[in-house]
Amino acid sequence: MPYVATQSSLTDADIRQFITEGYVRLNGAFPRELALEAQDILWKEMNLRPDAPSQWKQPVVWLGEHDQEPFVKAANTPVLHAAFDQLVGPGRWAPRASVGTFPVRFPSKESAGDDGWHVDVSFPGREAAQDPGNFFKWKSNLHSKGRALLMLFLFSDIGDHDAPTRLRAGSHLDVAKMLRPHGDKGLTALQIADKLGGTGHRKEALATGEAGTVYLCHPFLVHAAQAHRGTQPRFMAQPGLHPRTPFSLFNKAGNYNAVESAIRLGIGLDKEA
Repeated sequence: MPYVATQSSLTDADIRQFITEGYVRLNGAFPRELALEAQDILWKEMNLRPDAPSQWKQPVVWLGEHDQEPFVKAANTPVLHAAFDQLVGPGRWAPRASVGTFPVRFPSKESAGDDGWHVDVSFPGREAAQDPGNFFKWKSNLHSKGRALLMLFLFSDIGDHDAPTRLRAGSHLDVAKMLRPHGDKGLTALQIADKLGGTGHRKEALATGEAGTVYLCHPFLVHAAQAHRGTQPRFMAQPGLHPRTPFSLFNKAGNYNAVESAIRLGIGLDKEA
């Protein structure tokens, strides 16, 4: 049975921030206890120990999708589901059956080499037909095919020095304008990355917070990793929220969810309130 929201997680100001800045921070989106259970699973998977920092040799360890109970519960709390309803619309998103990939970042002076500004692409275009695993060839388009939200799930406490993801606030509006001439075809990840210099004027925000915090981001938000200058590993998942129905930028009723409203704002169909 699909979830029906019975509460509001976000204020009107939160939703306005999402539309204009491209993200909103949701504190206590899932219990800290689930974050700690998830950490135990991830430590075992990496064959590392939290009390043996001499073993932490790599600046980042990438781990795949996780569908164990703590992860699925964390991704499907009533607070999050209510927020999805508010940003995407009831019945317009699919519950997560996993919690995405984990780039576990460790304190290190060595560069991980993956800290470039980018947008998470969401569907394989013709360019990826022969190489579907090469996500540099995947695409995004103006209607954000295949992705309703980008989400950052904090499974550990993340401060300014703990490699918080960098966010270019408002950059999703620039990306919408960039994608408009390319319609449904869209642009590949590399094509988008080549054009992101024009977003450099945007104010930078950091995805910090306590374990259990979730950042709900517009699919077009420009973001980047950074080096870990702290002392404890950073555990963060970055799943997408998948839409059940395609986004529409034009409809007779003139009713648009927050994701659509942001795209319309970026391409000049709406004005900021």
